[in-house]
Amino acid sequence: MRFTPQFLEELRARLPVSEVVGRRVKLKKAGREWKGLSPFQQEKSPSFTVNDQKGFYHDFSSGKHGDIISFLMETEGVGFTEAVERLASMAGMALPAVTPDAAKHEQRRRTLYDVMELAAKFFADTLASRGGAKARGYLADRAISPATQLQFRIGYAPGERFALKEYLGAQGIPTEDMVEAGLLNGGEDIPVPYDKFRDRVMFPITDVRNRVIAFGGRALEKDVPAKYMNSPETPLFHKGDNLYNLATARQATHDGAPLIVVEGYVDVIAMVTTGFKASVAPLGTALTENQLMLLWKMVDEPILCFDGDKAGKKAAWRAADLALPHLKPGKSLRFALLPEGQDPDDLARSGGRAAIEEVISAARGLADIVWSREIEGGTFATPERRAALEARIGELSNGIRDEVVRRYYRQDLSERLRNTFAPEGGRGGYGRSNFGGGGRASESGRRFASRASFTPGPAGRVAPYGGRGQAGSASQTINRGPYQAASPQLANSPIMRGQRSAMSRREALILQSLINHPWLLHDHLEEVAALELAHPEANKLRAGIIAAFASDHHHSPDVEEQAEKMRADLESRGFSQVLQRVGSAITTGAVWGVQIGAAREDVLSTWQQLVALHQKTHALLREKKDAELALGEESSEANLAWLKDVSARLESLDGTEALIEGFGELSGRFRQSV
Repeated sequence: MRFTPQFLEELRARLPVSEVVGRRVKLKKAGREWKGLSPFQQEKSPSFTVNDQKGFYHDFSSGKHGDIISFLMETEGVGFTEAVERLASMAGMALPAVTPDAAKHEQRRRTLYDVMELAAKFFADTLASRGGAKARGYLADRAISPATQLQFRIGYAPGERFALKEYLGAQGIPTEDMVEAGLLNGGEDIPVPYDKFRDRVMFPITDVRNRVIAFGGRALEKDVPAKYMNSPETPLFHKGDNLYNLATARQATHDGAPLIVVEGYVDVIAMVTTGFKASVAPLGTALTENQLMLLWKMVDEPILCFDGDKAGKKAAWRAADLALPHLKPGKSLRFALLPEGQDPDDLARSGGRAAIEEVISAARGLADIVWSREIEGGTFATPERRAALEARIGELSNGIRDEVVRRYYRQDLSERLRNTFAPEGGRGGYGRSNFGGGGRASESGRRFASRASFTPGPAGRVAPYGGRGQAGSASQTINRGPYQAASPQLANSPIMRGQRSAMSRREALILQSLINHPWLLHDHLEEVAALELAHPEANKLRAGIIAAFASDHHHSPDVEEQAEKMRADLESRGFSQVLQRVGSAITTGAVWGVQIGAAREDVLSTWQQLVALHQKTHALLREKKDAELALGEESSEANLAWLKDVSARLESLDGTEALIEGFGELSGRFRQSV
């Protein structure tokens, strides 16, 4: 589709902002504007305004600001193209077609969507009928309740050869459409097409707009050739380009839920009913490159959940190999391994949410998985074997296309190698390891992953420095090679500190708010845990803050005492230097709400603004990457308009940063006008 600037302007002109917003928010006229309660967070007094004349909305409680397109994207979790399509339909505007053939093809697809919707209704009705008793019994055995069956639109395909064909035929659907939609087996060697799915529990597969595009069928008899069978490739369905439960998961990740990838339909259903709404599964194949890109559009680090057996480990390794060439700064994978012999459905039924949370919280990073695979079961007692391991590691790193990520992977894996084979107590560390983390090699790799930092050495070699504390104290230098910080003073010098990426001002402000006002965690703990933090030290400090908050002494009624206890607790956990870096990243003292002594209302307002701007920035940066990629693949007016629109919204967001600066009137500060 080509969405020219002129088309987008006409769309905005036809639809007043109040009309679009008013479908979701109850608005009241207030002079030239409209006012209502924020759709982005709970509030008692209206702070959400809409101005039709200027064509934008602004939410003072969260800092969100934009037009009708960004409002739909924010509240519905849809992309730019889908938002424009929905608004065009609302405005009665015809979408511009690239060619007459494209318009004809789109009309054909719409017809097939109608066919698939009728099929889904037939299967659901059959499940609820007397003929669906056997299928209902199977679902009851799997603890899939009637409410869950309705939620996922589960159905049943009867055993007769022509049941669906006759139903659709009675609705006026031609046999050719049924074959093209993948519902019938047909072809030159089949004179009379017949139902593809027979005597199977049916799981509708929907696209990102929640339209039925295919089915997965689970056989009820044991002697059938295929226990699970998916729809064939059709104009609507390409199994490598979609994920089961994609539409629901996209909305859930938009609301802050972690994205978890499991293996099958029933696993997804078990995860969702247990509380993990953003759960998806590939469609009968190993994870594909296109599916990986879909995952990264939703979150930066999806969690892949595999069985803990040998097959599960191999699946994890395949996914790691698939992801390595495509890694980008901030884009990676995490891997969670289930107890051997159990899948998510088993675990959910036996242990509930707590059991799954325990597995997810132990998820490991991509670099850790790659390292574990290379050393699993290996013996490296000779220089030649260690050289071969180093060569494999170099080959893996070289396969990463992004230069920055490639450099850090080389550093990471090289340091794991050095630490693994460093003499310890006069003995070489040439032992065995395994995927589960046994052996000195895996343990030293974990020590490195969480604590070591780097300074560049001659000829591109990497020198470690770091300490035993959780925050990586540079005063405890590891003397394992010629390229090291010669003294604590040198390790702490600006030259050495400059080698590490700086923490962003906003992330530092968020952390400072929690340190100085631990009471925020009472009501915002889940929100804090779900925040995307780019800097590794920010992530570690957040974990330390949450752990410290669990101590009873942070529940003191004296807020200043809370802050003192929190800081002392963090310092005792080894975060002294990280706390200093947080302070140095805050380059202004104008954000009164993060400081000790600020009024509670100012603290809350500042916190809401910080989090809203942080989340919005991450979302827009991801969308800008998508827009840039789309423009690189197809230099069209639509893609250029998309990129310009995202860039404009980013600039608009940058302007709202000033909103934070003005808080503090309740704390005795002068309130700036906005």
